[in-house]
Amino acid sequence: MIRRAIEHPGIRSLSRSSVCAVRPNLPDPSDEKAVDLYKLYRPERITPDKRGIELLKAPGLNKGMAFSLYERQYLGIHGLLPPAFMTEEQQAYRIMTRLREAPNDLARYGILDALQDRNEKLFYRVLCDNIKELMPIVYTPTVGQACQHFGNIYKNPKGLYITINDNSISKVTQILSHWPHKDVKAIVVTDGERILGLGDLGCYGIGIPVGKLALYVALAGVHPEWCLPVVIDVGTDNQSLLNDPMYTGLRRNRVRGAEYDKLLNNFMKAATKRYGMDTLIQFEDFGNSNAYRLLDRYQDKYCMFNDDIQGTASVVVAGLLACTRVTKKKLSQEKLVFLGAGGAATGVAEMCVRQMETEGLSEKDACDRIFLMDIDGLITKKRHNLSERHTRFAKDLPDTRNLLEVVKTVKPGGIIGASTVAGAFTEEIIREMAANNARPIIFALSNPTSKAECTAEAAYKFTNGSALFASGSPFPNVELNGKLYKPGQGNNAYIFPGVALGVILFKIHRVDNELFLMAARKVAESVTEKSLNTYSRIYPRLRDIRELSIKIAVEIAEHCYRNGTATLYPEPEDKEQFIRYQVYTVDYEELINRSYDWPAKDKQHGFPVPVMKRHSMDDE
Repeated sequence: MIRRAIEHPGIRSLSRSSVCAVRPNLPDPSDEKAVDLYKLYRPERITPDKRGIELLKAPGLNKGMAFSLYERQYLGIHGLLPPAFMTEEQQAYRIMTRLREAPNDLARYGILDALQDRNEKLFYRVLCDNIKELMPIVYTPTVGQACQHFGNIYKNPKGLYITINDNSISKVTQILSHWPHKDVKAIVVTDGERILGLGDLGCYGIGIPVGKLALYVALAGVHPEWCLPVVIDVGTDNQSLLNDPMYTGLRRNRVRGAEYDKLLNNFMKAATKRYGMDTLIQFEDFGNSNAYRLLDRYQDKYCMFNDDIQGTASVVVAGLLACTRVTKKKLSQEKLVFLGAGGAATGVAEMCVRQMETEGLSEKDACDRIFLMDIDGLITKKRHNLSERHTRFAKDLPDTRNLLEVVKTVKPGGIIGASTVAGAFTEEIIREMAANNARPIIFALSNPTSKAECTAEAAYKFTNGSALFASGSPFPNVELNGKLYKPGQGNNAYIFPGVALGVILFKIHRVDNELFLMAARKVAESVTEKSLNTYSRIYPRLRDIRELSIKIAVEIAEHCYRNGTATLYPEPEDKEQFIRYQVYTVDYEELINRSYDWPAKDKQHGFPVPVMKRHSMDDE
């Protein structure tokens, strides 16, 4: 039970929302050290400088009809609001009622988008308390649909747009200075070239950084004012957008080459110049020709990562490690076939190699257990002009574009789809996997749902319920032979919020692949036996992600203080408590600081006034 703040002067009550209540109970007042730490770590309340209608237009401050009468009168908003008074819970009920009455998911996205524009706390309260229901709305798959229709639903600025015409450090810095929040700690940036499985959406890709950062807040407690979504607009090669009168981006084909590279360099320099070298910059949905190249260029110079490569790799390895608890075989004992060999798939393969190396295999032996197929078929040693990353996985096998043939030849323990080819895992392929494995691993990871290599129902049906299935976008539960299956979603949201939280709070200057492998292991450990054995679900429940993010952040902090990359000083004695006191709470807080008294003697009106001769009055 959380103690009431009134029981001990100076200690305020904390968030009690069911999903977002990650802060600890208030310290025992008799424990002086704990109280001192609490006062050191807790965020302090600052009375806002906005009043009246401007206050109601500030989504980070607005509470709508939850403002008390005293706040309404003191802050100059009495009469601007309807005379009703509501709790946050009542407001959340009204929003959820509207959402469930909406005709489709895109309409629900619009309702949540408008709510985020006017009342930030309520938006995150609704999202946190209904995360399983609403995460598919604020992120994949609905966010992809929202991006496709962004020109029709655009209302208010959600992030910053930096174009190829702003190509200098000074110009980019000017744009960054227009963002209303100065204490930015995390940036998610995209150039819109490869939005989910939908391809080049150009400027419309802004919906992806907005959605990712909403999950930073909801799933890890990163403060909204620390977050900045950015789209780099260098044009689009999507002719339908260029011809669309509703399109809101530059109407030109994509700029590539030296000018593109210069813009990215200037952006990175300007962002760190304005916000500091420890600003976390997450790259999202860049095209295959740029994703790895930019990661290699910036990874050792800046605090950055690419979620499509490292985040995807981490969450897939987490799922594979959870599967090993069922198959009773180490990952290094499995053979894996990847359908798709782009940045995401190659990143997964490389992280599988790292995990296999920790289990005792050499790099070569680990690579030998991984088979990659791209649009031209199986990657073999006969191929010409292979990239260095693909060469290490090339096999001395006949060329073939037939996945079934590869499965029959290799007899893998798992097949992993990252191809965006819907239905690529056919009935015959799935049945072949079941014939070769007691518990076949089938991951259909392409987004959105319409691009998945197979459905959850197909995976369970054609393996008679033995499949260990995961998808990139959510699938409904499946009933088969009297058993309920709850398919796991290999969503990067299990990984990137916790990694970001640890990096931000402990001022970690470099995000290396080891952090993502640590996060993968923590996710795999967190899957309960009931999830694995009763429901065949290989990922934790979505409602547990925020607690999982805390655990990931603690582990990252311990690791980075050991290797010297964490620079927050002094090092917190209790890192978990430090994190819990820093995270964002969705409960409304008082906006007005409580007044306090001074000793009576110090409130006296100064000194006695001596008799002062008034020369002008004394003159005759």
